[in-house]
Amino acid sequence: MTLKVGWIGCGTHATQMLLPQLARHDVEVVALCDVDGTRLAQAGRQFGVKTLMSDAFDLINTSELDVVGMAVGPDQHLTFGKAALERGLPVFMEKPPAATAAGALELLRASERSGKPLVLGFMKRYSIGNRIAHNIITSGRFGRVLGLTGYYMTAPTYFVGNVDYSSFFLHHCVHYMDLVSFFVSPVREINARKVEAAPGRILFHVDLGFECGAIGTIAMGTIQSRGAPVERIELMGDHQRLEIDDVIEVRWNRNPPFKTDDLAATLNDDIDTLTWKPNFTAAANEDHKGYHALLTDAVRLFRGEASAAPTIVDGVVAMERLERLRQILEL
Repeated sequence: MTLKVGWIGCGTHATQMLLPQLARHDVEVVALCDVDGTRLAQAGRQFGVKTLMSDAFDLINTSELDVVGMAVGPDQHLTFGKAALERGLPVFMEKPPAATAAGALELLRASERSGKPLVLGFMKRYSIGNRIAHNIITSGRFGRVLGLTGYYMTAPTYFVGNVDYSSFFLHHCVHYMDLVSFFVSPVREINARKVEAAPGRILFHVDLGFECGAIGTIAMGTIQSRGAPVERIELMGDHQRLEIDDVIEVRWNRNPPFKTDDLAATLNDDIDTLTWKPNFTAAANEDHKGYHALLTDAVRLFRGEASAAPTIVDGVVAMERLERLRQILEL
């Protein structure tokens, strides 16, 4: 059965990242909603949708819907998400689920009452390099994860005219508050330090203790150009190390012998380093950032099938960690 989707929010992210990948699945977008009439009309033309609305509640109450999707602001996610769940409709929403952990918990309770899932846009779990690394770890071939080092940046231009760091935490840092446990285990403790070069230009290091005994450090901030590489993850094991650069390049360092003095030296499948990165010259509609794979799992869950899609349960955990981090940093 083709799922009929109503979508709220037709901004750049929705029309360039989410809706094009959603359209590759067995779904039909039957209604769109946005308060900006020009943007709404453009999205309608782009995706061939005739039913266009300016009121989200009108869309939510459309009788033919099977699913509501949305990419708006945190406060709207909370309000519209609750309304859709209360109407008995499953929901996909971009992160963050709300502006606060308490709001995320409200959505969790609404999901539990309705018996309908709320899937969150934690696409970093599905970004191809992260997914490869996760699959290696869960295969048992990597062994126990002992440490995680992360690096996740954005630019100070993000804050031109607004030095409130809330958006940076809610739209950027929340990813890693989810991702660290995807790779390692639940977080037991969080500590952090910061340095601020100027208003809007901040760097902070987050120290993590995991329930499994592993340790971690993540550097995040607003002091790097978005035109340069801004993301890296390293996972440390016993004589093994996984490195993921900008979600598209993976190196699995293992335990190779010294080869210089060995005239018979070759490459061994079991102990030498393995690498992978995509071929960007291929004419393929691949989504290395992970939106298509995320939505694949979302659609499966909405159909009642087995799925690993991140839900509002994960969102509550990530938001609680995020608020703890902000308390420590006093931001």
